[in-house]
Amino acid sequence: MDNKLIRVEVVYALPNEQRVVELHLPEGSTVLQAAERSGLDKHYPEIDLASAPLGVFSKLAKKPAEQVLRDNDRVEIYRPLIADPKKARANRAAKQQAS
Repeated sequence: MDNKLIRVEVVYALPNEQRVVELHLPEGSTVLQAAERSGLDKHYPEIDLASAPLGVFSKLAKKPAEQVLRDNDRVEIYRPLIADPKKARANRAAKQQAS
């Protein structure tokens, strides 16, 4: 039986750098499997793949352990938000009104 491989990229970005890992995985591999195989969590200890949000091409994967990848997909490991975007926007607006 011939196991077909797919090519995927796994990326993790920080404010000052971005790491991209290219993988060849068996067809049927999941988002979580790709993130685990990338080894990025070994280079960046702040990554906890058990709880880190993962996505494919900027779309959050609701069930990364079940979402199957396609050839040439880009898996993204997201950093936790420092502040709630709605609250940050409200704070900026309030600051502008006060000026």
